[in-house]
Amino acid sequence: MTGKELDKEAAGQLGTLNGENRKWVSKHLVMAGRLVDVDPDLALEHALAASRRGGRLAVVREAVGLCAYAAEDYAEALRELRTYRRISGDQTHLPVQADCERGLGRPQKAVELGESSEARQLSGAIRAELAIVVAGAHQDLGDHASAARALEIPELRKDRAFSFSPRLFTAYGDVLESIGREEEAAQWHERAFIAERALGSGAFADPEIMDFDDAPAEVPKVKDLLEGSRADRSEAGEQHAQRETPTTEEQA
Repeated sequence: MTGKELDKEAAGQLGTLNGENRKWVSKHLVMAGRLVDVDPDLALEHALAASRRGGRLAVVREAVGLCAYAAEDYAEALRELRTYRRISGDQTHLPVQADCERGLGRPQKAVELGESSEARQLSGAIRAELAIVVAGAHQDLGDHASAARALEIPELRKDRAFSFSPRLFTAYGDVLESIGREEEAAQWHERAFIAERALGSGAFADPEIMDFDDAPAEVPKVKDLLEGSRADRSEAGEQHAQRETPTTEEQA
């Protein structure tokens, strides 16, 4: 591993660093990307090492925030992702920030973030992800009716299946069930099943089969880490968005 494995977009942001620092930061970002799903604590150590020489760069603060989230260090994740937003102006990780608030035992803060002016600018997968987190926060507060309303966004479409649709439909079905609307809940759970089948996801996903005679798979890049949460983020986000009572933080 040389650091050249870093994707072009991330590498471009390191252009302001001198040669030695650029190589150091690149290597640690690559390792953070490789490890975040298998050893998030070690991935966070690499991201923090990168931040010691490249802490003023948005891509580095983003990596620290997402690795901290994966390692369930929610306070660190929230702090770093706020800094990333301030540097970059990017609102991509609002759902992760909201889920960090839940993990810190502050569901009302998660609700407020979901009602912010920045949140109203979101659309598509990011808005769907935030809606799931905010609905979970309302449920933490015992307000199931508001949880249902939080999920009634334009992306909750019966006639279309996007990558986030199965989880969105399932979350809505669960909330409807909790407020006694069992018949509607059953319909949305059925739609989630149909969406999974149409998308080839969930129970319909192809199994990962490895042939030991095959050439090694391409090494994951930091871009995989940074953009994973921009679309259908993190299984971690999914799990925490649907929990009813947050534990200690969930650490992006």
